[in-house]
Amino acid sequence: MMRINLISTLVFILLNGTVVTGQIFKTSEASVYFQSDAPLELIEAKSQSLQGAINPDYRTFAFSIPIRSFQGFNSPLQREHFNENYMESGQFPQAVFTGKIIEKINFTKDGKYTLRAKGKLTIHGITQERIIKSQLEIKDGELYIKTNFTILLDEHQIRVPRIVYQKIAKEIMVNIYAVFSMEY
Repeated sequence: MMRINLISTLVFILLNGTVVTGQIFKTSEASVYFQSDAPLELIEAKSQSLQGAINPDYRTFAFSIPIRSFQGFNSPLQREHFNENYMESGQFPQAVFTGKIIEKINFTKDGKYTLRAKGKLTIHGITQERIIKSQLEIKDGELYIKTNFTILLDEHQIRVPRIVYQKIAKEIMVNIYAVFSMEY
């Protein structure tokens, strides 16, 4: 039920009050990986719970991921600290990115493209304007998107106590891979 509500919310955000005559691409497979490479510790986690939609007619998109869906870390305690102390996932349960694709792309034509997604990235309740460069492959009516970018903890007011300052990087590397299928 929560998945249906999340998808409905994403489509609503994606459409932004417009009437759509075309189709919507929705995630059929996706993974988000992040890495904190600090002087004293490497922290890695991954989630396969990314939900997203792309409207090719308006070149708009909406993505959302539950913060608690990340797995990995170096210990269960580290995962607990990530959720409770840093990301405060009880108060800020989702990270969201919505916006528009800058380049005009023919989504019906197979090929490889470099595109820029301009929008609002909300993490830890703080929204920042971002332009994220991505690689898009269109093949047999499906979209394959790969991207990597960094997130600065300070930009989203994620505070790290001095006692663990050398164990958590100020800049987090994020890699995303997602497959989108046409929703009829």
